[in-house]
Amino acid sequence: MTRIGNALRNDPHLRPLAILLGCIVLLAIADWGRGEVLRVATVVTTLETFGTIGLVALGLGLTMMIREFDISVVGMFSMAGCIAVLTGAHNPWLGLACAMAAGLVGGLVQGVIIVRLRLGSIGVTLGGLLVFAGVAYVVSENRTLPYDNLQVALAMGNRIAGIFSIRSVVALAIFVAAALVIGVTRIGRDMIATGNDRRAAMTAGVNVNALIVGIFGFSGMMAALSGAMLSFSLASASPSGLSDVIVPAAAAAILGGVSLAGGTGRPLGIALGVLTLGVIHAGLNAIGVPPYVDEVTMGAILLVVAIADGPYLMRRVRGIARARRQST
Repeated sequence: MTRIGNALRNDPHLRPLAILLGCIVLLAIADWGRGEVLRVATVVTTLETFGTIGLVALGLGLTMMIREFDISVVGMFSMAGCIAVLTGAHNPWLGLACAMAAGLVGGLVQGVIIVRLRLGSIGVTLGGLLVFAGVAYVVSENRTLPYDNLQVALAMGNRIAGIFSIRSVVALAIFVAAALVIGVTRIGRDMIATGNDRRAAMTAGVNVNALIVGIFGFSGMMAALSGAMLSFSLASASPSGLSDVIVPAAAAAILGGVSLAGGTGRPLGIALGVLTLGVIHAGLNAIGVPPYVDEVTMGAILLVVAIADGPYLMRRVRGIARARRQST
């Protein structure tokens, strides 16, 4: 058991995969004899959740890996959707480019403020959230903006291989690219070092300030891309209707092995966390349980993960393992 526990803690992908498979098994057992969970519709719903939350969770998770937190993704998500709809009526690529540019600039500005003024990311990004949300209300004139290019909206809803959408495919491609960059290049090592001990990372030659600014720029751009694509698929954008993303995004990152203490996690682990979130939501809906059971279940799983990550439990497990070895 000790070896299994060590493997789950040390491998950045094994624990998120175990949580995902465990949720699938438990939902299948709860649905035994009806066959509602293990259906194509459940897979489609899970991947739709992945397309909506995945990129936000990726950007937020990377800021958590360097021991920061980007609250502003909520405002950026809504603002970018409004910008994309307003600028992309005739050319959706222009709308996406404008939205992503706004996300990148907004994230970079917040990162510069954090490193130059040595401020905490919570306070700075809370201000960013309010600014971005305010801009969304201004550009939309506090109303829902229709997107008249219905061809694009219909294309966003088309199925690829029967289960994927354009949004989920884009999210998967970006996750794979991020995993390769962080796993192969020095950026990943620098991020882990910064999250574990910022001073030691600076002593080792890591350009911590540039890394922080870049990660916040990436986070803003991912939230903007996700918000823009969702607005295209819904054929509308609202300054307030798409703002409930930060809680599921943060939950997915934590399920994926990212810690608020920094220094842990990988992009593919975050992807598994998002899939876990989608599986729980789609599976419980398929079973037909009330909506509040979804929230309670997710909260219970997060609580178990938090306790498992706690130092007290780990010390107790190691103490029991030592006592067993000494007794034998």
